[in-house]
Amino acid sequence: MLGALTGFVTIGIVIAVGMLVAHIGLFDMPAQRVLARLAFYVGSPCLMLLTIAEADVHRLLSANLVASFTAVVVVCLIWVLLARFVWKLDVGATTIGALSSAYVNAGNLGIPIAAYALGDAALVAPTLLMQLLFLQPLALVVLDRHVRGGGGVRRVLVTAVTNPLTVGSLLGLLMAIFGVRLPTPIHAPIELLGELAVPAMLLGYGIALRLGPGLGAGIGGQLWATSLLKLLVQPLVAWAVAAGLLGAEGLPLLAIVVTAALPTAQNIFVHATRYDVGTAVSRDTILITTLGSVPVILLAVLLLS
Repeated sequence: MLGALTGFVTIGIVIAVGMLVAHIGLFDMPAQRVLARLAFYVGSPCLMLLTIAEADVHRLLSANLVASFTAVVVVCLIWVLLARFVWKLDVGATTIGALSSAYVNAGNLGIPIAAYALGDAALVAPTLLMQLLFLQPLALVVLDRHVRGGGGVRRVLVTAVTNPLTVGSLLGLLMAIFGVRLPTPIHAPIELLGELAVPAMLLGYGIALRLGPGLGAGIGGQLWATSLLKLLVQPLVAWAVAAGLLGAEGLPLLAIVVTAALPTAQNIFVHATRYDVGTAVSRDTILITTLGSVPVILLAVLLLS
C-alpha cells in the first residue's frame, strides 16, 4: 500500500501549500476562483484528452464498469431522495451533493493507487471513463441549465458538446478508439497544460479551506450524508454487485472495491466554484473522504487480498 499512501501524502502536501499561501496573504478568494477557472477551462480538458487517449477502452465492457456504474447510481439516488425530501435543496445543490457522494478521485489519486498498490493502472480506466464521458457531462448540463436558465433540446446538446471537459474527454475517446497519436510538437504543449490541472485544483482547494467558512458550517447533516455515502455505501454496493451478481474475485474484485472507496475528486469543488453552488459541502466532503478513505482502502486490501 506504499503507492496509495504516497498518493494521499502528495495530495495533502499540495493542499497544505495552498492553505499556507492563503494564510500569509499571498492569495485571496478571488485568486482561488482564478485557479479554479484555469483548471476548468485549460488544464483539465488537456489532462482528460491525453489520459483517455492513452487508456484501454476495451476494458470498458467489464464487470468493473457494471459494478462501478451501479454503485454510482445507487448512491446518487439515495442522495437525491435525501436532498428532495429532507433538506429541500434546489437542483444545483442537489447535483453538487450527488457528485460529492459518488464521483471518485480516479485520476490523480486512483491512477497511482492502481499502478503501485494493485499493479495495473488500467484497472481504474473503466471508472475514469464512465465518470468523464457520462456522469460529469450529464451533471454539467444540469448545472449549466440551473445557473443560466431553461432551454430547449438544442440548448442542452450545445451545452453538452461545448463544455471544455466534455470536449477534451470526447476527443481523447476518439483518439483511443482509432489509435491516433499526436505528433510531439502538438502533444508536448497539451501535456504541459494538462500538468497544471491537478496542482491548480489542489492549491485552490487549500486556499478555500483556509479562507472559507469553517468545516461543516451550516451543512452538518448534508456533510455526514455525502461522506458516509462515499466512504461506506459506494464501496459496499460495488462489492455486492461485483462479488454477488457478477462473480468477480481476486484482483478484479479488489480493484472494483478500492476504486469505489476512493475519496471525492477535487474537480467537484472546481465545478461548485464555477457555478457558485454547493461549495461548502463539496469542499468539506473532499477533506473528510480524503482522510477517511485511507483506513477504508487499507481494510479492503486486508480483507480481499
